[in-house]
Amino acid sequence: MIRRPDPSLLDLYDALLLDLDGTLMHGATPIPHAAEAVDHARTAGVTVVFATNNASRTPRQAADHLAQVGVTAQPEEFVTSPQVASRLLADRLEPGQKVLVVGGESLAAEIREVGLDPVTTDGPDVVAVVQGWSPTLDWPILAEGAYAIGHGAWWMATNIDATLPTERGMAPGNGAMVAALRHATGVAPAVAGKPEPGMFTVAARDAASRRPLIIGDRLDTDIEGAVRAGMDSLLVLTGVDGIDAALRADPVRRPTFILADLSELGAPFPLPVLDGDRVRCGAVGARWADGDIVLTDRLEDPRVLRAVLALLHANAAQGPWTGRLLDSQGTEQHPTDR
Repeated sequence: MIRRPDPSLLDLYDALLLDLDGTLMHGATPIPHAAEAVDHARTAGVTVVFATNNASRTPRQAADHLAQVGVTAQPEEFVTSPQVASRLLADRLEPGQKVLVVGGESLAAEIREVGLDPVTTDGPDVVAVVQGWSPTLDWPILAEGAYAIGHGAWWMATNIDATLPTERGMAPGNGAMVAALRHATGVAPAVAGKPEPGMFTVAARDAASRRPLIIGDRLDTDIEGAVRAGMDSLLVLTGVDGIDAALRADPVRRPTFILADLSELGAPFPLPVLDGDRVRCGAVGARWADGDIVLTDRLEDPRVLRAVLALLHANAAQGPWTGRLLDSQGTEQHPTDR
């Protein structure tokens, strides 16, 4: 009997909903294999959507920035947290009402696009505050936001990412600036972007996707947002979070799959098969043993990692996993992010 080759991820899903920072690039530095993977997906007929919490660029500017790191993109392929925030504000407010923008001009442009009036100074007619990351965000505009929130303006953050990956390392993200304003006012904002599921449900609907795969580098935004949206997810090890954090995460932050990078998107991808307290994935696998997980092969084999994740998902009701990874001889194994 001739055995059919295993399908790839590009065969299993009809759309890729891709994060940007930490997944496709670090600031102005491209991440290896990312551009080729996006091109490969398009060639395979898979829809590509860029879903980003970054509020500092319009879709046109974001597409231009991706071009600098070798990724071809069109503005209509983007779903951004400023777009989602603006839609939510437009649903809540009357046309022409004033919204104080704690962020950059790209965020103000999105507010203007939905028929609201973006301003940078508080006043009695300011009914809402929207906050998004900007490299020029400074104390005076944070103070204006605090004044508006203090007199009852409704506050929405585009996202609450604590950090932002750059070519030099991790820099403060929008969440760090939101935390300053929250500490000053005692008020918690509504949140438009990841990990709220709205960005992914909007992106999948706009793409007419029935089987989307969320791809990102952060458990607390990309992966949690995917889980809350009821969608499969792939954690790539090119940004913030690694294997051990993923395996021991709360189930709401546990990815479906983990890969080192995007180079294997089009490669054969055997899926794990659960059989009681054992999982096989191709010729390798893993099993439960009194709360620990015993591996049939080295964890560096991505199929073994896939089997471990399948075991954890099958036992998600137990909450975060606190056991050990053991080889067949009982020696503890420690994940290495590669």
